[in-house]
Amino acid sequence: MKTMLSNDVGGPETLALSDMPSPEPGKNQVRIKVHAAGVNFPDTLIIRDLYQMKPPRPFAPGGEISGEVDALGEAVTNLKVGDRVLGMIGFGGFATEVVADANRVVKIPDNMPYDEAACFVLTYGTSHHALKDRANIQAGETLLILGAAGGVGVAAIELGKAAGAKVIAAVSSEEKAQFCRDLGADETLIYSRDISDRASQKEFSTQIKALSGSDGVDVIYDAVGGDYAQPAVRSLAWKGRYLVVGFPAGIPSIPLNLTLLKGCQIVGVFWGAHTVREPQNHAENMGDLFRLYREGKIKPRISANYPLDKAGDALQLLQDRKVLGKVVVTMD
Repeated sequence: MKTMLSNDVGGPETLALSDMPSPEPGKNQVRIKVHAAGVNFPDTLIIRDLYQMKPPRPFAPGGEISGEVDALGEAVTNLKVGDRVLGMIGFGGFATEVVADANRVVKIPDNMPYDEAACFVLTYGTSHHALKDRANIQAGETLLILGAAGGVGVAAIELGKAAGAKVIAAVSSEEKAQFCRDLGADETLIYSRDISDRASQKEFSTQIKALSGSDGVDVIYDAVGGDYAQPAVRSLAWKGRYLVVGFPAGIPSIPLNLTLLKGCQIVGVFWGAHTVREPQNHAENMGDLFRLYREGKIKPRISANYPLDKAGDALQLLQDRKVLGKVVVTMD
């Protein structure tokens, strides 16, 4: 099989296309002929040893894949050879074949293309868990999404609208703002790439309040972090919820007195742990997402598609924050 391996700690340029023996599934595992792999921000971290998971080298990045089951291990009863599936595997997806635990593999609808399936579960799973389980978002509430043009941000726009919320999409350029408006965002806000000074942070908070109304926003979905977090929290309404989703701009510092003054909550969103610790709830959420997909209310927006030998370029594009929606690596 072909695979893009991380042999040394480093950036996307360190990945190397390699030949490896076909893996054999063990007990409760399946082998999948991979058709596509989603590209996600953790993939840029894991190859630098900056992610919470540090696989032994050599390994391939790629935490979510889609393809066709082509071999079963012992005791697998929920899948059969030929099933069209997506899989959540953590790493190893930038390859033409992978072995996955059967309980981490889900059948996909017959009408779902492999490229869409490969970038479905992590982004929509994260955002649905965040908005439904962690924020308990309600129709009529106002949702602010930081980093709204990225993969999880796009999913949050669609899911927020499906829940009946007013959606404010915060992004770094007019191109990204238009992209979010086309997805259904009610309002857009363009923030500066540097708001490290107090005046810029105050202006950012003022801009949010101008769009949300004097009471502020009910839910903040923060996939950016850094200096954007504190002024965003200052814009929360009474009993608002601030969702910690990611922090590519840096781990933020938030004065806890703000939580007292606003009666608000700072809520962590660790979707990967949720799927393991609460498998029944995760299964119900996946059912919700496939239903919304069939109804046409959610659909992965793929802006770039790369062959396996150019997977490093796909990671570089994501790392440079030039992506609108999702990027996919395809094996066909």
